[in-house]
Amino acid sequence: MADVDADRGGAGKRRGGRAYGYGPADAGERAWTPWLVPLFVVACVAVFVVEMYVNNCPARPQPYGSCVARFLHRFSFQAIRQNPLLGPSSSTLEKLGALEWYKIVHRNQGWRLVTCIWLHAGLIHLVVNMLSLLFIGVRLEQQFGFVRIGIIYLLSGFGGAVLSALLLRNSISVGASGALFGLLGAMVSELIINWTIYSNRVAALLTLMVVIVINLGIGLFPHVDNFAHIGGFLTGFLLGFLLLIRPQFGWMERHDLPPSAQVTSKYKAYQYVLWVIALLLVIVGFTIGLVMLFRGVNGNDHCHWCHYLNCVPTSRWSCED
Repeated sequence: MADVDADRGGAGKRRGGRAYGYGPADAGERAWTPWLVPLFVVACVAVFVVEMYVNNCPARPQPYGSCVARFLHRFSFQAIRQNPLLGPSSSTLEKLGALEWYKIVHRNQGWRLVTCIWLHAGLIHLVVNMLSLLFIGVRLEQQFGFVRIGIIYLLSGFGGAVLSALLLRNSISVGASGALFGLLGAMVSELIINWTIYSNRVAALLTLMVVIVINLGIGLFPHVDNFAHIGGFLTGFLLGFLLLIRPQFGWMERHDLPPSAQVTSKYKAYQYVLWVIALLLVIVGFTIGLVMLFRGVNGNDHCHWCHYLNCVPTSRWSCED
């Protein structure tokens, strides 16, 4: 996950609007102290410790070679040939709640749509995701508060898991990447719905889109669940319209302006339209996705090209599980 802070200005006032960024709040806005995002990081680290404790590599047969970092005893990692990300076996992840279509649909284990968000395939996977979460999430929580960012993070992770379960049947999946892509999606929609109050909006939008395209492009390689990334991004994108809407420029200062210059509505008409459309799409999307999933519908039957969004086969690698 790439750093999304490149080329951003500060959050100070500029002619024609404020500069896009998540720095200190402007006058009249509350600056929140971030605690939920760091708590998410602590929780994911704690869950990974539990993964390695349950895995107990030295106590297992090792057909792929000896455990890595054996001085960690039962916390040592599976052989590199088995898990190059320095983590537990796939059976341990499956046991602890990894996303697995068959068990969700035929064993009534829908809770895996939530637990998979907190599991990670290895130490490298964990470190990359948690550093990305800190870079992205702390700034967002400072600006918008823990309630809105917490909702976006959790629902985006859930939305990514639903899309992944619909389209990825033969593999297990774990990780917070869907939730992270949801935060990126929310940043894009926040910029769009508050378009008129920012001065450097075009440059900011282009920067965000480059970062997102690069990260989605990485997901086209084998063994990366790009469906979770896409589902999380789309969920966060829609939730950003709902939860990160700001009053139009001049609303906060209306009492200091002459009556002829005061704005009469808190939001612009296009903001109301985008909010309603996003709400309808969130409700319809989750309803259709969950109904299809628990009826056992294979999403690939309705989208024959969607598998290319998850992995593109080349002469150098195969996308077969």
